[in-house]
Amino acid sequence: MGDAAALNRRVSPLKNFVAGGVGGACLLFAGHPLDTIKVRLQTQPKASCSQYVLYTGTYDCFRKTVSREGVLGLYKGMGAPMATVAPMMAISFFGFGLGKQLLQSDPAAPHTHSQIYLAGMLAGVFTTVIVAPAERIKCLLQVQSTTGQLKYAGPVNCAVRLYREQGIRSVYKGTVLTLIRDVPSSGLYFLTYEYLKSVLTPEGQSVHELSTPRILLAGGTAGILNWVIALPPDVLKSNFQTAADGHYKGLVDVLRTLIREEGAKALYKGLSAVMLRAFPANAACFLGFELALKSLNWLAPNW
Repeated sequence: MGDAAALNRRVSPLKNFVAGGVGGACLLFAGHPLDTIKVRLQTQPKASCSQYVLYTGTYDCFRKTVSREGVLGLYKGMGAPMATVAPMMAISFFGFGLGKQLLQSDPAAPHTHSQIYLAGMLAGVFTTVIVAPAERIKCLLQVQSTTGQLKYAGPVNCAVRLYREQGIRSVYKGTVLTLIRDVPSSGLYFLTYEYLKSVLTPEGQSVHELSTPRILLAGGTAGILNWVIALPPDVLKSNFQTAADGHYKGLVDVLRTLIREEGAKALYKGLSAVMLRAFPANAACFLGFELALKSLNWLAPNW
């Protein structure tokens, strides 16, 4: 048991990349349909006296999307995150591992909760380089189906056109909001997962031998708590990234406009879609990661 635990602790960057890619792919397939619904709910035009809202809620958005675009309509915009998911998850787990290493003065001492939280925050900083442009492209592709104006043919076409029209700044529009969303929430995400793993491990057993249902429970709960604090900045980010250039002056302007026009509850638009997605998607992510890691340790123990 000790040798297996040691192997799990010494994870090479290559194993992180492969296992993270598997976990990220599991997360994407399990969660993207509800992510599409979340973005459409967050960015739909507000109701006026003479006009009803396009979608009345999560189920209504799901029903209308499937009836108009088929099941594949729920997977709109998945190309961009799929193309970046392996390096993103590799960087996320690498950043978390590096953070734990940097913050631990005594290798024999267990990490404190604050050290795990700070290491998770570092993971959020690392992944923003990839996440910010992927989110910008994903949101634009998800929203264009609703407006009926198909400006972009796909993720690559969208990225090229954004770059040609206004340069790299346009591709990275919303980066600060992505950092505000991902840094504190990543800290809570990893802290929740690590804490629940240790709590759910039976006495006398290694945390690396945790059963599948317990990994699913820890990963799913981590995903839910992550989104509790990530959703308000995510709503602001979605609106900022999908708005016409110059529509908002910045973060404060997006926040002020949303609260003035729709009230504070607008910051939790898409909550039901997010919560429905958060548990299964993140449970699938951590299970995929853990299983891939175990397989790699068995297939290539010396990597």
